[in-house]
Amino acid sequence: MTKKLLLISLIITMTLIFSGCTNQDLAFPGMGSPKQPSQSGNTWADDTNINDVYIDDLDENMTESETAIMEESTESVVKRIPFPIGEYNRLARVGKGTVKGMIYVTDYYGKKVPGKGTRLYLNPATSYSDQWYRESYIGGQKMEKADSRLFNYLRFTASDNEGNFAFYGVPSGSYYLIGTVKCGTECGYDTPKSIRIAKRISIQGNQVLEADLGRTVD
Repeated sequence: MTKKLLLISLIITMTLIFSGCTNQDLAFPGMGSPKQPSQSGNTWADDTNINDVYIDDLDENMTESETAIMEESTESVVKRIPFPIGEYNRLARVGKGTVKGMIYVTDYYGKKVPGKGTRLYLNPATSYSDQWYRESYIGGQKMEKADSRLFNYLRFTASDNEGNFAFYGVPSGSYYLIGTVKCGTECGYDTPKSIRIAKRISIQGNQVLEADLGRTVD
């Protein structure tokens, strides 16, 4: 009887194997299909405010004195005012103005060293940017990181190899014109330094505003 049962079990097993009645879709840990790239719709600011825009140029201490030493303690960080969304909502989004000029630093001998291929920004003048200009650029204080909503209101361009730049289609209003010049031995430094420059400008209608951005090396 036992031999008959074993024979019947063997026949059933062989039948299952050769009939292909096995699971072909087994899943094993770590062997899943590769994930597809995320299709989530991040905003422009979320995607570019660090890697593409290099917003560090706005968040770092863009002071007039490159020798200012800032403590890194949290006590030394100036708290930004609440983001004034009402002020930004009232800003014009389209315009016909042009802002152009040259970005440079002047060395100890009075020679202009152009900012070649550098980024420049137009930051609308509001209570928010006024605080940054007063506390950080002029005062040399380290500030909290800017609200990410600010990036939606900035305008960007880059200079050519001669330091010339231009912004087109600029709406009427006041702005902080901001840029950085990298300079090394040609400015008398042992190692290259990033010299940040900012100033306030105003433009109306279809005006073509000549606005150089320069300063003398320390």
